[in-house]
Amino acid sequence: MWENWVNFALGIWLVIAAFIPGIIASKSGSLWNDLIVGILVAIFAFMAVGAKKAICWINAIMGIWLVIAAFIPGIVGSKSGNLWNDLISGIIILIVGIYAALKKEEA
Repeated sequence: MWENWVNFALGIWLVIAAFIPGIIASKSGSLWNDLIVGILVAIFAFMAVGAKKAICWINAIMGIWLVIAAFIPGIVGSKSGNLWNDLISGIIILIVGIYAALKKEEA
């Protein structure tokens, strides 16, 4: 259960980080990527609290996307803060999503 709340908090963080000038690049791609992915991660994490394991896998896929997007220059831009924010958030969302899905599999 805690796994989904961690991903929910990270989803909210991505939404907030989308509007922090020190993190987000001036390009609108990074703003929209963090905003959309953050909203989706938060929604799916909230839904996963009482749902089946498939929703946890969706968050793991979102984590993979964040890791990939961290290295796409058109999305990240020139800000290293955005690269590290997306990379670290993506890795944590991926690991926690996989752990939550496997834990639901056992239960």
